[in-house]
Amino acid sequence: MILITGGAGYIGSHVNKLLNKKGHKTVVFDNLSRGHRELAKWGKFFEGDLARPEDIRKCFKKYKTDAVMHFAAYAYVGESMSEPGKYYQNNVVNTLNLLDVMRGFGIKRFIFSSTCSTYGDPLRIPITEKHPQNPVNAYGRTKFIVEKMLADYDRAYGIKHVNLRYFNAAGADPEGETGEWHEPETHLIPLALDAAAGKRDHVSIFGCDYKTPDGTCVRDYIHVNDLAEAHILALKLLQKTGKSDSFNLGNGRGFSVREIIETAEKITGRKIKTVPAPRRPGDPAVLIGGSAKAKRILGWKPRLNRIETIIETAWKWHKKLTTVT
Repeated sequence: MILITGGAGYIGSHVNKLLNKKGHKTVVFDNLSRGHRELAKWGKFFEGDLARPEDIRKCFKKYKTDAVMHFAAYAYVGESMSEPGKYYQNNVVNTLNLLDVMRGFGIKRFIFSSTCSTYGDPLRIPITEKHPQNPVNAYGRTKFIVEKMLADYDRAYGIKHVNLRYFNAAGADPEGETGEWHEPETHLIPLALDAAAGKRDHVSIFGCDYKTPDGTCVRDYIHVNDLAEAHILALKLLQKTGKSDSFNLGNGRGFSVREIIETAEKITGRKIKTVPAPRRPGDPAVLIGGSAKAKRILGWKPRLNRIETIIETAWKWHKKLTTVT
């Protein structure tokens, strides 16, 4: 049995579907504060909170667990800068609770949903795993701290882990069974699709004066199903080698905010109004990942990496989630 914390959320629900499709038994552990019960469609479900160790213990007693995939975290960069305490409590302290209960139950495998935000402002592009980690926002710092905790728990207690550092997760299940559903929504692609669907008046572009070709931030977008596949491969690696490791997951190509909006216009056939806005604190100008290590060691092969495919699957889900005007 694989425990998926935050499995009623965006990435966790896609991983849960793929695990079940490949014959694994799963249990989703979620407090539904930001996840949706409707997305926990596969395996078992346990409503609980990582802030309460007794909930974790109850879940492990009920379901014999061999590995944990940990997605439960707050992930809004802007919010992390205005409310850092909330992020350190949820992302760091609650992960500590999880690890300590795992120790008590002898669970030794941990797949961690980390982020490229642990690197901070890039010194070189593409960013590889050898790049220094110097996060520039509280969200990235919480993930960085957990990575360091995991290294200590490996050395002291033998809990083996894989850190998967995502670049921008995007897109949706091609079969339309799950997708991106945040409240509030802050990610660019769903915001652009909201505007295309008439659900919002415009899309704000936070910063038009970056040192990039069109002045807007450049990001590396990776389809959520390709991310999900990497989690299965990471689990296989832990089972095979018993060695902890870290991997970047990205496409190796960046798209600016304006390029994403223009592509969304082509996919939807609708005009998307944009409004310039001030830069957000903690936003680097360019983040593009190098994933050669994941491809070499995990055997990871992104299959849905065209930006058009990513936005097409997102639009299909978006139309299902909302009533398009």
